[in-house]
Amino acid sequence: MGLLHRLHSEGGQSPWLDNLRRGWITSGQLATMRDRGVRGLTSNPTIFQKAIQGSADYDTQFTELTRDGASPRDAYWELVLRDIDSALDVFAPVYADSGGTDGFVSVEVDPSLADDSASTLQAARSLHERISRLNVMIKIPATPAGLPAIRTMIAEGRSVNVTLIFSLERYGAVLEAYVAGLEDRLASGVQNLSVTASVGSFFISRVDTEVDRRLTVIGSDAALALRGQAAVAQARLAYQMFCDTFSGPRWNKLAAAGAQMQRPLWASTSTKNPAYRDTLYVDELIGPHTVNTLPDATLEAFDDHGRIARTLDADIAQAKHVWQAIADIGVDHAAVAAQLEREGVSSFQKSFDELLTALETKAAALRVG
Repeated sequence: MGLLHRLHSEGGQSPWLDNLRRGWITSGQLATMRDRGVRGLTSNPTIFQKAIQGSADYDTQFTELTRDGASPRDAYWELVLRDIDSALDVFAPVYADSGGTDGFVSVEVDPSLADDSASTLQAARSLHERISRLNVMIKIPATPAGLPAIRTMIAEGRSVNVTLIFSLERYGAVLEAYVAGLEDRLASGVQNLSVTASVGSFFISRVDTEVDRRLTVIGSDAALALRGQAAVAQARLAYQMFCDTFSGPRWNKLAAAGAQMQRPLWASTSTKNPAYRDTLYVDELIGPHTVNTLPDATLEAFDDHGRIARTLDADIAQAKHVWQAIADIGVDHAAVAAQLEREGVSSFQKSFDELLTALETKAAALRVG
């Protein structure tokens, strides 16, 4: 049994793939990855920008759409949703075999809406209804404006991947939005909550990149010794919050109605610093009821030489110590999170806008031709 299968069977963690290309679907490579142990998939605007601009796989469909009068924006969604629908087919057997706990494919709402709650909700509902598949998750950023939309989507029985989480404080608000949404659904008269699923996506490597930068600026021996530890420490503390939330009387009432836990998902798990082990953000974050969404290079590295052990809650006292030490030495965790959230939303919006511009240029050339 390969390491990806063992990660789930022994570690309780579901490896998902953090990438999608049409060529992987048409060649059967995505199905092969599933058979090797990949149990779901996440996408985002940057992934689609690279896929669509980086190959000719989408040219025929785009040409047909353009000649039929589709705008570049409408064509973008048609290109994306064909890939998503095909990926949903690939992972449908996993969804069925897991009883609806795995086999999900995530697609993100327009990132330009991240600060507009009403528009985010409208776009998320529309995307969910347009795809209309049980194993789709709609990605909504964990911005202050995103939280009400997340709660409403859950209350309506729509599965959500809450993305761009960078702080423990915001994670607490995400957990509350999920649980409150389930309570709203139960109060509306729905008796079976089992179909609704969710993950809360913590972005891991970006935390270390920014905290390490600030520790390097501080420059003391004590500061430099803390580099490379912030992201794992924060994730381990987040896991404790997850365990606390999904236990006790409040949760037990929902669980009795079939509710699923909102699993923590570790995203951005490729190491950006070449000095760090390439499987660091997998090896150190393994625990029950979690997901790790892996870029393909990280997935291959882990399947080759990853380590299977329950590490996520192995030393919580040390995680608390590291987190506090980083703050004590002068790194403002709240400022780091706020900066990373702004950069995350901006990065996805930039990818979305650049791809639309490229499609507009291509559409203009087709009209001239």
